[in-house]
Amino acid sequence: MNASRARRLFLLAALLAAIVIVPAARAQEDDRAPVRLDGRTLFRVGPSGELDAAARARRVELRLEALLDSPEVINPAVVELAETDTDERLITVNAAPIVTVTAADADENLTSVEELADRWAGVIDDALIDARARRSARPEVLVVIEAAFVRLAESARTVLPRALATFLILALFGLIAWLVRGLLTRLFAIVIQDRTTENLIRQIVYYAIWVLGFIIAVNALGFDPQALATGLGLSSLALGFALKDILSNFVSGLLILVMRPFELGDEIVVGDTEGSVEGIDLRATQIRTYDGRIVLVPNAELFTLRVTNNTATPTRRGSLVFPLGYDNDLPRVMEIMKQAIAETPGVLTKPPNTIIVREFTDADIILELRFWTESTRRDFLDAASHVAQSVVAALKREGIPLPEADLRYLQWWDDYRRERGIVVDGGRSVGQ
Repeated sequence: MNASRARRLFLLAALLAAIVIVPAARAQEDDRAPVRLDGRTLFRVGPSGELDAAARARRVELRLEALLDSPEVINPAVVELAETDTDERLITVNAAPIVTVTAADADENLTSVEELADRWAGVIDDALIDARARRSARPEVLVVIEAAFVRLAESARTVLPRALATFLILALFGLIAWLVRGLLTRLFAIVIQDRTTENLIRQIVYYAIWVLGFIIAVNALGFDPQALATGLGLSSLALGFALKDILSNFVSGLLILVMRPFELGDEIVVGDTEGSVEGIDLRATQIRTYDGRIVLVPNAELFTLRVTNNTATPTRRGSLVFPLGYDNDLPRVMEIMKQAIAETPGVLTKPPNTIIVREFTDADIILELRFWTESTRRDFLDAASHVAQSVVAALKREGIPLPEADLRYLQWWDDYRRERGIVVDGGRSVGQ
């Protein structure tokens, strides 16, 4: 997995997290709800008594709509003392209660109850006059459409600057992460010779910068990072199901980089895939097969399946099976083979090379030639090829017949006929 794909995966995970977490974080950041008329925000109200902010704002909106639907003349709003609490003010229009201004509302707006009540009353008067004028001048359908566009424009004015700031912050931290990773690559080429350790440190630093940028971007959007963390805790179950495979591969990638069952450049076998490890990322490991293809194996599979590391040790034993006729001098042939193997380029002298008798068949003695080479596939295959060539050349040089099953069978048949006096006449065997 290359860097751009990892970055897209990280951004996708961040987007999924934002979809689940942001509503909870936003609710904790500002518990007030806007009161709108024809899509235009008049003011914001918080919770009061048993009503939450949204229900309270909706109640005020319904009362204002009822006034507009009434054919009566709309009189100016009146501010009076609330009957239940002398610290509260009740705003009425045409003797109908519209909203109660509480001490909590005044605290949220950094003013007194009286001043806030007067301000809201003026806003209500202006909004009702404008709304009555709009509805008398155009059809109701156009008023509704206009209200939708006004609400959209209002949201855009609030969201677009924050979204632009968020984009710039993410772009800046992405550039920083890319530059830091490049600098670390050049630095580690001089300081650290272990490519796997270099890869682990680079990835940790790279993604740590991205996480820091994400936290700052969330703050730029207007959300409290602490509230975001709380929301993450509340929605961790949903995220766990949504990102189960991603998180499993991520954790497995960290464990592989720390425990190091294989390293960059090692030649491994996992399932049906065999090749050289070219990259260990936090989601998948990149393996180049011996026919030149790139295979991405998820880290969770690598961590749970059986993995054979052919280059974990510097040496590797190879073997060749060689049939030998019964009419040969076995000790002499084995000594010739040993000498040929020892003189073969690419074959190590330690551990010692051996030749063993595997089995006896009807026509041959089956020998197994065991030799040691460097553990890389190229060295192993080259050494096996050279061993086969050296053994054949040595046997020919010493006049020892090579295994040819058909010829040995014909020789046996000639000996058999000679011993029993069988002659061939016209293609038929005739006993004498």
